[in-house]
Amino acid sequence: MSAASFIAGDWGTSNLRLFLCSAKGVALDSTNGPGAAESHGRFANVLSSLTTAWQERYGPLQAVLCGMVGSTIGWVEASYLPCPAKPDQLAEACKSLEDGSVHIVPGLSCRNRFNAPDVMRGEETQILGALELTQALTQGRHLLCLPGTHTKWAVVNDGVIHEFFSAPTGEVFAVLNEHSVLVRNHGGTHDRGDSAAFREGLAGFNGFPQSQLLHRLFECRARQLAGELTAPRAEAYLSGLLIASDTYGALRLMAGSITAKPITLIGSPELTQRYASALSLNGCASHQVDGSTAALAGLAQIHRRIAEGSHS
Repeated sequence: MSAASFIAGDWGTSNLRLFLCSAKGVALDSTNGPGAAESHGRFANVLSSLTTAWQERYGPLQAVLCGMVGSTIGWVEASYLPCPAKPDQLAEACKSLEDGSVHIVPGLSCRNRFNAPDVMRGEETQILGALELTQALTQGRHLLCLPGTHTKWAVVNDGVIHEFFSAPTGEVFAVLNEHSVLVRNHGGTHDRGDSAAFREGLAGFNGFPQSQLLHRLFECRARQLAGELTAPRAEAYLSGLLIASDTYGALRLMAGSITAKPITLIGSPELTQRYASALSLNGCASHQVDGSTAALAGLAQIHRRIAEGSHS
């Protein structure tokens, strides 16, 4: 078994995932804890309580953390680094705490293609990990998609993150699904994966791509009243409409950033597969990278750069 070298952590709003890692970034052990919202005012204690056994066994271990731990509701605010941003700049901009034993990765900011401010926090580390895991991404211009609550579409050129924009696809789905009359599947069974109804939602939107999404949403309700969809299937249909709209719009907005290369999808296998299906219907190939694996690889890269900087 490789010797432990550092602790990597993805500290989101609702969940904390910690990994005990070797110098090469291989996870030797892991544990879970409360998210940033629940850890308010006691971040140091939470981290210490979850890593005491590791620290006692292997000695002092540096921790590198990304996600909402560096936000306004986090341990300390790690300011957004403006794009374009290189991997070494992210490492240099990390916030150091606890006498240098904890480093918090900053987020990224940009003016997006709508000339509006945009931000990401956590996804930048996944992008760095994807660059590490897929070396082809470090050369040339690539379009990346990170599906989630707030989906990010990012352009990377020769390994530098140049620009991105956000689509709150997952959040809109949750709000409409849980707080509107469109689905009314509260407390029922769920079937929003890559089901027939999800594919029907994708195809339904792509059949009339010139329409606005607002003109299509009510049919989730109307199709139930007409007996065409059950509530669980309407949930999947709604997911298909939203992801199809997100994908269709992004492809046209970022047309100048797309070449013959496949679009890289970074996230949970379930979500990236849904987006892969949507991209396929638009004639686009895709390459999927597991989000957790990418985050760990990104944290390992940042730790390595911090260590190199301290020895230079």
